[in-house]
Amino acid sequence: MADSILVLGASGFIGRNLTRSLAERGIPVIAVSRNGDVPHHALIEQVIGDLREPEQLDPLLQRSRAVVHLATTSTPGTSAARPLHEVETNLHLTAALLQALHEHPQVDLLYMSSGGSLYADTTTQPSSESARLQPRSYHGATKLASETFIAAWCSQSGGKATILRPSNVYGPGQPERKGFGVIPAAFGTMLRGETLHVWGDGSAQRDYVYIDDLVELCALVLTNPMPAGVRTFNACSGTSVSLNELFGIMESVAGQPLQRSYEPGRVVDASCIAMDPTLAAQAYGWQHGTSLEAGIRQTWEHFRRATH
Repeated sequence: MADSILVLGASGFIGRNLTRSLAERGIPVIAVSRNGDVPHHALIEQVIGDLREPEQLDPLLQRSRAVVHLATTSTPGTSAARPLHEVETNLHLTAALLQALHEHPQVDLLYMSSGGSLYADTTTQPSSESARLQPRSYHGATKLASETFIAAWCSQSGGKATILRPSNVYGPGQPERKGFGVIPAAFGTMLRGETLHVWGDGSAQRDYVYIDDLVELCALVLTNPMPAGVRTFNACSGTSVSLNELFGIMESVAGQPLQRSYEPGRVVDASCIAMDPTLAAQAYGWQHGTSLEAGIRQTWEHFRRATH
C-alpha cells in the first residue's frame, strides 16, 4: 500500500523544513527538487529533476498517499509584467499534476497558495477565507487560478484537496535571495553594513508566520483524514505589523541599526494585509505559537551563525 508523501519543491525553504519534519515523525517522503538540496534522512528519497509532465509524475503518485505542491519559480515582484512566464512555469506544473492525479484520485493533495498576494487591502476586519480576493500580481493571479483548477479536479474526480494560504513565512534557514523574504534581506544588509532599499514608506502592514508553526499545520493536514472536495485555510499569526515596526524588532534583537532608504511603492504591494486564523483553529486545533520577537530572535541567531 502506498504510504509515502510526495513533496514537490522539497528544496525550498518550506519544503526542506516540511520534508525533515515528516521524516522525523516516521513518515516516508519522496522529495522532488531541481537541485537535490533536501535533508538527508533514511525515510527521505531524493528525486532530482524538473518534473513538468503528467507521465513524469505518474510513477511517483503510484507510490504516494498524498502530494504536497510547494513548487514555484516566482514572487509578486519577479513576475511583474511577465504573465506568460507564470503560465508556462507555475500554472503549467499545477495543470500537469492535476492531469496526473486524474489517474490517482485516491491521492490527497495539499497545495500551498498565498494569503498576501490574494487578499484585498484590509480596511476593517482581518480577511477570512471567504473574503474578497484581489490579486495584484501575476504571481497571485496564478495562485488563484491554481486554486480554481484544484476545485475543478475535485469536482471531476471526487478528489480530496486542502489549500493553505500562508502569510509571510520566515524563520531560521530562510536563504537571502533577491525578491524572497524581507527578513533575511534585512539581516544580510545589516551584517554587511549596507543599506536596505524599502518599497514605500515602511507603513505597509503584513502578517508573519513562523516556519515551525506553518509546518505543524501542514503535518496536521497530512496526518488527519482529508474530506472529499476542497477546503481552504489561512496559515497566519493573526497579527499584522508595519515594516517599520518589524525593522524596530530586528534592530532590538540584533543590537545594531538597520540602514534603509525608502523608494516609491510598487503597484503589486498592498498597504495592509491582515488575516484571520480562526478556521484552522476550529478544524485542527492549530494556533500560531511563536511570537514575532521570539521568531525574529531565533532567525537572527541562526543567520549570524550561518554567515560566520
